[in-house]
Amino acid sequence: MENNIIRFIKNWTLPVAIATGSLVYLVFAYVPALDSAAVFFTPVMELLLPLFMFFTLFVVFCKVDFRQLQPVRWHVWLSLFQVLTAIVLTWLVLEFGLTGKSLVLVEAMLVCVVAPCASAAPVVTQKLGGNLEQMTTYTFLSNFITALFVPICFPLIDKAADISFMSAFTTILYRVATVLVGPMVLAWAVKHWAKRFHRWITGVKDLSYYSWAMSLLIVSGTTIKNIVHADTSASFLCVIAVMGLLLCIMQFGAGRFIGHYFSATVNAGQGLGQKNTAFGIWIASSYLNPLSTVGPGCYILWQNIINSVEIWMCRREGHDYSA
Repeated sequence: MENNIIRFIKNWTLPVAIATGSLVYLVFAYVPALDSAAVFFTPVMELLLPLFMFFTLFVVFCKVDFRQLQPVRWHVWLSLFQVLTAIVLTWLVLEFGLTGKSLVLVEAMLVCVVAPCASAAPVVTQKLGGNLEQMTTYTFLSNFITALFVPICFPLIDKAADISFMSAFTTILYRVATVLVGPMVLAWAVKHWAKRFHRWITGVKDLSYYSWAMSLLIVSGTTIKNIVHADTSASFLCVIAVMGLLLCIMQFGAGRFIGHYFSATVNAGQGLGQKNTAFGIWIASSYLNPLSTVGPGCYILWQNIINSVEIWMCRREGHDYSA
């Protein structure tokens, strides 16, 4: 019995993390006796999330061969797909003068498209046997594209967006630097000057994967909180959720389709499909209608269900790559 439970958690780590985070939030939110505990743990979770993400990326970057971090051809095609899709969505708003719920829906879609490749995408890529260095390079490239396009697109589709190009560009790049560059620099230093510790870190099987699962548990609770408190009807929330699912499937599928031409199906699929939704929620709440944050909030649930299915299929085929 115990072995079956452990095997189940191992095979479905991400859905278990999502379900646990969602359930914990709902219990604390709707059990009055836990109100004081909820007040205590909220800032604790807000502190733990960036620490888990930093540690996850630090472990990933400890395994990176920094000499192989360079652009490849599939990076160009994925970048073009991201840019063209964002342009089409922006054009739809301008051409048809969308307002109200239609505008919110397109804003939610745009955030899910323009959001950069997830910082944790290299973790899943490792689990699926992809190329870690190519994935890491694309993560940085995707974040730079986002920093360029958010200050251009958002003021066009939402006139209320109080945003200047240089202010948004530098703010986004600063967040990228703190999230990505910090753990990379630390990993490079450990790799060169603390080799015994480096060997221990890289020798622990799936350390980054389970660390990321803990981050996902916290993020899932926050996501459910945003959805529950969304100021709109349940039917419109369902529309946004279905849109997020279709967009998620489309981006994973398009990425894998592009990638198979370059023998990079896994990498390209994760690069285009797995989004930094926490970042997407931040830019949506900062510059667009707050209701549009529900889009990336739902997207995070869909993309990790897809990730779980991919990992399960990989294991079923006899592959169990370490992350």
